[in-house]
Amino acid sequence: DVEKEREVRKEFSREEIRQRIEQYNSLTKDYLKMTLVLMDLRRPVTVRGAQRGAGGAMMREAFYLPRGVDNTLHISSENTVQQVITALLNKFTVADNPAKYALYKRCRRDEQVYVCKLADGEKPLFLRLVAGPDLDTLSFVLREQQTGEVMWDAFSIPELRNFLRILDKEEQEQKEAIIRRYEACRQRLQEAMREIRGSL
Repeated sequence: DVEKEREVRKEFSREEIRQRIEQYNSLTKDYLKMTLVLMDLRRPVTVRGAQRGAGGAMMREAFYLPRGVDNTLHISSENTVQQVITALLNKFTVADNPAKYALYKRCRRDEQVYVCKLADGEKPLFLRLVAGPDLDTLSFVLREQQTGEVMWDAFSIPELRNFLRILDKEEQEQKEAIIRRYEACRQRLQEAMREIRGSL
């Protein structure tokens, strides 16, 4: 339905936008505020820090952004997907290239969830006004680009080092988990052998 209406109408007059906003607010409890984008980032992001390193350069840190995090973002119905992505990254002081990310629309129909990447020129707030406040009808998710292959040259050297550090940490945790499982199995086997010897 949203797709059909968007094909017919590309923009609203000021009066129509005012009416849409009033209609939206009449259907929601949280007036003048809408959940526009959910953050669903699985890789660490690089954040601009306030600390200065050697030579006075701004330091950057990489970490995982918590899921479900939200923040107020002021945009208009004229802002494009690319502008919304850039504004979101700036709001969270993310230093990564905005081209690493994409905005996906998410719709639920008949117990099925459909996810589709938005084109850079589409206008999320406009689409949200057309769809109304029900997040099942339409919501947006910010994710990493799904190109199928990692574009390593898009990352800086500190980011790549951070990836290696994270991978080393994950590998060490996996090793420790395997050793713990092995030790638990070994203890159970030794106890079983003692019981067998004791019964002979």
